[in-house]
Amino acid sequence: MPQSYIKKILEARVYDVAIESPVDPAPLLSKRLGNQVLLKREDLQPVFSFKLRGAYNKMMKLSREELDRGVVAASAGNHAQGLALAAMRLGVKATIVMPKTTPQIKVNAVRARGGKVVLQGDTYDEASAYAQKLVAEKGMVYVHPYDDPDVIAGQGTVGMEILRQVTGPLDAVFVPVGGGGLAAGVAAYIKYVRPEVKVIAVEPEDAACLKLAMEKQRRAKLSEVGLFADGVAVAQIGKETFRVLRKTIDEVVTASTDEICAAIKDIFDDTRSIAEPAGALALAGLKKYVEREGCEGKTLLAIDSGANTNFDRLRYISERTEIGEQREAILSVTIPEQAGSFKKFCAALGKRNITEFNYRYSDDRDAQIFVGVAVAEGGADRQELVASLREQDYPVLDMTDNEMAKLHIRHMVGGHRPSAVASELLYRFEFPERPGALMNFLTKLGNRWNITLFHYRNHGAAYGRVLVGLEAQRSERKEIGQFLEQLAYPYHEESDNEAYSLFLS
Repeated sequence: MPQSYIKKILEARVYDVAIESPVDPAPLLSKRLGNQVLLKREDLQPVFSFKLRGAYNKMMKLSREELDRGVVAASAGNHAQGLALAAMRLGVKATIVMPKTTPQIKVNAVRARGGKVVLQGDTYDEASAYAQKLVAEKGMVYVHPYDDPDVIAGQGTVGMEILRQVTGPLDAVFVPVGGGGLAAGVAAYIKYVRPEVKVIAVEPEDAACLKLAMEKQRRAKLSEVGLFADGVAVAQIGKETFRVLRKTIDEVVTASTDEICAAIKDIFDDTRSIAEPAGALALAGLKKYVEREGCEGKTLLAIDSGANTNFDRLRYISERTEIGEQREAILSVTIPEQAGSFKKFCAALGKRNITEFNYRYSDDRDAQIFVGVAVAEGGADRQELVASLREQDYPVLDMTDNEMAKLHIRHMVGGHRPSAVASELLYRFEFPERPGALMNFLTKLGNRWNITLFHYRNHGAAYGRVLVGLEAQRSERKEIGQFLEQLAYPYHEESDNEAYSLFLS
């Protein structure tokens, strides 16, 4: 029974390596949601994740003879770093089997903490099989990342701390789930001590192994697992964790990639820290729960479980955030192919801020533009925008929920100059980024030259950057230059740029 974990959690040895992480308020998000939102900051642990709690507690339960044989684990992330640090503190040899596809930053982090890294296979399953081979051949002790009672008890100290730190009203605790170790430990403790507090598990939509198990009332394996939230990318919930979770959690909520990205931004706005996707997962579930239930005035806590993300992923996260918050509409709109059409269309959008504008001349009848527009949070404003444009006789296709459009098409709109455009000059502009800046730019540019290419994306920088193609002869360069000087925007002619000649001209 889950009650058997209470004594294990109370006796867990974690504070030799772990800190009692703070519970921080999220004032900006609390005001926006109309509820008191709290964050349990496990991202502040020495390895930037809760995982060292379970790894260390497990090792403290091993005999001296077992420790002398060395420990081994298969992991591509946080468990590897936690085990390496725990082993270093205890003077124990730790071997971590990692897939060859593991990012170098994580390999280096394990080595920096004294772990021996063995790169084996391309997937976690292949690495895990090799780790079991080491257990059989060399007698090493395998430390499971989640499906072990001592590991679960170590993670359960997070729940113990939450109830010690939040002594007043606490309506629900949201916990991320991969294999289920953290959720099982937290749920077992909270439900025993304060059964009125809801414990809600949160999974990615594309890696919802607990949700599948709860629906089938047995453990089942997902045929495919999404890897964006790699810290919880598990195909099958643990055997022991499921035994506990099926009796302790109140429900499972799933979150999309865009919703997770939006939660990463929310955490940054309130704490100035960057959570990894799995770290922000619980908050994404909290927000979804509030929207579904319409609750107000409640005290809700989400566990920020980690901050081990690769820097190169931030571009993708930033790109998807506004859509995840439903603050950006992605539209395909047909406008007349004639001078002044861009300006007229911008006027039709009203005071909404344009976040993206992609266009390439196709024929002399219609222009197909790919446009991003800032809208109010929620779907109502987006629907009103689409309806308003259609009332003004603009053919509109809402592609906000179109994965291919968001991932690929937005970066591919364009192509080579069509034969109908005899000659084209290319210019790159910068202008101060503020609401209405794009409209002001188009107004100043006027109708003097036909626009044959247009690319603009608001990246939140101080200056907006626009690439514009003008239907003009090279003999008009001087005249265009004189005109552009009057615009007072910094510009560069790119007509001779190699990238232009290869991909656009």
